[in-house]
Amino acid sequence: MENNVAENKLTRFRKKNSPGRIIGIVVVYLFLSLICFTCLFPFVWMCLSSVKTVQETVNTLELTFFARDPQWVNYAKVFEKIHVMRGFLNTMVVEIATIPLCVFVSGMSAFAFSKMELRHKNVHLMIQLSALMIPYACVVLPLYRAYYSLGLTNTLWPLIFPSLFGGVSMMFFFVQFQRGIPNAIFDAAKVDGAGYFKQYILIMLPMMGPAVAAQVIFMFVGNWNDFFAPSLYLTTEKSMTLQLMLKSLSDSKVDLPIAFAGAVIACVPLYIIYIVFQRYFIEGMAISAVKG
Repeated sequence: MENNVAENKLTRFRKKNSPGRIIGIVVVYLFLSLICFTCLFPFVWMCLSSVKTVQETVNTLELTFFARDPQWVNYAKVFEKIHVMRGFLNTMVVEIATIPLCVFVSGMSAFAFSKMELRHKNVHLMIQLSALMIPYACVVLPLYRAYYSLGLTNTLWPLIFPSLFGGVSMMFFFVQFQRGIPNAIFDAAKVDGAGYFKQYILIMLPMMGPAVAAQVIFMFVGNWNDFFAPSLYLTTEKSMTLQLMLKSLSDSKVDLPIAFAGAVIACVPLYIIYIVFQRYFIEGMAISAVKG
């Protein structure tokens, strides 16, 4: 008996430490390291270049990895050349106005598709998802004409209005999450006289914390980095978002180190948001993937 146990342990040890398995693990780690390097190197290079001189940044003959004499004054020049705080406030207005609206509307739509008794709801869901196949460029001109006719160009309203109708991708994410919540909870609420709206507000919404956190991060990053839509509707400096203001810094090679410094400043809120919501983000993605 003892010999069989020892042989089984030896067999398992040999399988775990077989040459093929070890080579496979090494290849996987090398591949993951390459992906990490590819993702992190541009950001590291941007941070290092933000304190370089123009010659060190532009001249390939003097190209260096580290700055010989760090020019920390580049960060101060960002605030001198553009109205950083105005761009930051405009961007935050868009974030604060759109994220709660989009989460609430998308969550309610997802609740209808996942928990309400509707005829042909899967067909309606497919029709909704088909909107994802329409390129944004196809609707740019009609949208611009509509906002221009209403006198809403050079205001933040064209960036806020779409959130009133929720987001299709966010709604589908919430549908996958909500389908994993037992129906018995909502059946008990029906017995107690709770309608669908009350069920969503008092039961579903509190349980969606991880999924909401994941989508908040996605939407915050998307709005923060959005350049295309603001460039269509915003032309005055008073209404510009931060990304539009940073674009003016990269128009000349002379301001390239300052443009890198501005990009670093713009990245700071994103990393703060991710650090704060990291646990909920990972939990929401994992739960939705399993339940979907």
